[in-house]
Amino acid sequence: MVMATIIAVVTCIYICLHFNLSYSSPPLLIGVHPLDEIYYGAAVIKCKDGSRSFTSDRLNDNFCDCADGTDEPGTPACPSGRFYCRNKGSTPRFLFSSRVNDHICDCCDGSDEYDGNVVCPNTCIMGGGIVYQRTNYDSSVTSLRKNKSGIKIDDSAPKLRGLKALVFLQAALVIIVVSFLLFRRRKIRRRSSR
Repeated sequence: MVMATIIAVVTCIYICLHFNLSYSSPPLLIGVHPLDEIYYGAAVIKCKDGSRSFTSDRLNDNFCDCADGTDEPGTPACPSGRFYCRNKGSTPRFLFSSRVNDHICDCCDGSDEYDGNVVCPNTCIMGGGIVYQRTNYDSSVTSLRKNKSGIKIDDSAPKLRGLKALVFLQAALVIIVVSFLLFRRRKIRRRSSR
């Protein structure tokens, strides 16, 4: 029983880390450019357009206090707000705040869909963005080929490898749990027959 619990915990941790799942509330500074983190670290923050001031507890509270969207960098509350995608491993960029939590993965790191309704895989690659680049000494591939169903063929191989690894891991865990249960059952039968 203890072994099955340990295996279940390890599996959950692996899956959470592998797919980067996050259903918790967003961090306070989500959608903020790294150079603005000090600006947002103050107890009282002034709107960048100078119109008002607000306390740090009103930051990303889903209510637009500043006309320029300064107080809502990580929510879609302000129409003129901008969300910063860190896109670690790729090119960072800004999005219109209306694209935050809209069930479409706009940032390659999936940071714009933090509410947990959509799980965005991290598709960031070095130097990339939307166009995947593979540089060899004598050739480069910069276009995305699509088949008739619209699936990106260049994306399929890495995703299938990850899925294959996950299936093998799950199969191994099932075999270990079943073996443990059968061994334990056999051990109990031997004790009861004595």
